[in-house]
Amino acid sequence: MSMAGNLRKVTSLGRVDGLRRVAGLARRRGRVDLSHPARSPLGSTVVNCVTYRDGVRVPGGRDLVETVEQVRKSGDGFVWLGLHEPTVQEFEGIADLFDLHPLAVEDAVEAHQRPKLERYGNTLFAVFKTVCYVEHKELTATSEVVNTGEIMVFVGPAFVISVRHGRHGSLGPLREELEADSQQLAKGPAAVLHAIADHVVDDYLGVTDAVQQDIDQVESDVFAENGARLDPGRIYQLKRELLELKRAVAPLNRPIQELATTPIRVIAPEIQAYFRDVSDHLLRTTEQIAAFDELLNSILQAHLAQVSVTQNEDMRRITAWAALIAVPTMVTGVYGMNFSYMPELRWKLGYPLVLVVIAVGCLVLYRGFKRNGWL
Repeated sequence: MSMAGNLRKVTSLGRVDGLRRVAGLARRRGRVDLSHPARSPLGSTVVNCVTYRDGVRVPGGRDLVETVEQVRKSGDGFVWLGLHEPTVQEFEGIADLFDLHPLAVEDAVEAHQRPKLERYGNTLFAVFKTVCYVEHKELTATSEVVNTGEIMVFVGPAFVISVRHGRHGSLGPLREELEADSQQLAKGPAAVLHAIADHVVDDYLGVTDAVQQDIDQVESDVFAENGARLDPGRIYQLKRELLELKRAVAPLNRPIQELATTPIRVIAPEIQAYFRDVSDHLLRTTEQIAAFDELLNSILQAHLAQVSVTQNEDMRRITAWAALIAVPTMVTGVYGMNFSYMPELRWKLGYPLVLVVIAVGCLVLYRGFKRNGWL
C-alpha cells in the first residue's frame, strides 16, 4: 500500500493503533544505508545525511537506522538528514524511523504549504517559503521577478530532517557555515532550525533590495518626459510579483514569533534569543514589502494622472485647432450661400478683404491660445 493510502487509512481510523499498523507496514522494508547518496535507494532525493556530536561532524558510512538508534541510546549528538522533493514511497521508511506524524509527512511531500509551525509530541514541524530574485535585463509586462520554493523542517530531540522543494534554496552552504561554528552547532537540532530560519529570512532581505531597484526604475520611467507612454502592464506585473513575495513572507511572522517567545520542548531558551533576532529581520522585511506596495499604488496613480493630463492637453490642442479652422469655415460658409443680394459681392476688393478678415481672426485666436498654453 502506498504512503498516501496509509495516510488516508490512518485519517479514517483516527486511532493510535492505525498509526501502529502503518508503522508495521514500513518496518517490513529492509534496512538500507542512507548515509551517502551513491548508496541510497532514494537516488538524488537524499542530499546529505550526517551525524554531529558536540558540534563536530562524525564520519559516516554506517546504516542510517543503526546510527539513529545509537544516537538515541547515547543521548549524545543528532542526525541531520537533507532531502530534495521526495516522493511518498521514498519518505515512507524515513517517516517510520523518526516516528513522524502522517499529517506533517503529507505536507512535506506534497508541498505548496503556507509558512507555519506545528508541534506533534516531541517533534516540531516548520514550513518556510524560500524566495529568489529572477534576473532580467528589462522589466516587462510578463517578466518573472520572484520565484518561490519551500523548506520543511522536522526537529526532534536527536534529529533534523530538512525537505526542500524548488530549484533554489540549497542548504549546502549553510551546512558548511554551521560546521565551521562547532560551538553553535553543539547546541543541537534547535540551532540548525534557527540557522535555516535565519538563512531564509536573509534571502528575503536580498530579494527585497533587488525588487526595490525595479521599483526605482519604474518610478524613474513614470516621471520621465515620456512617462505617460509607459506600459502600465509593467507596474501591474511588479505588483503581482510583490504579492507573491508578500504571501511568502507575511505568514512567517507568527511562527517565528512563537519560536522566539513561546516555551517549546525542543527549543532551548538560549536559542530563543537568536529567533528574536530573526523576528526583527523578518519584521523589517514585512514592513519594507508593505511600503513597496503603497509606493507602487502611488506610482500607478501618478501614471494614470499623467495619462489623464496628457489626454487633456491633446484635447485642448485639438479644440484650439478646431477653433482656428472654424473662422474661415464660418466666413466662407456665409459667402457660399446662393443669394442674389449679398454685401460686397460685386466689389473688387471684397475677396481680398474677406481673406484679410480670416487671417486676422485666425491670428488673434492663435496668439490667444498660445498665450494660454493651449498650443
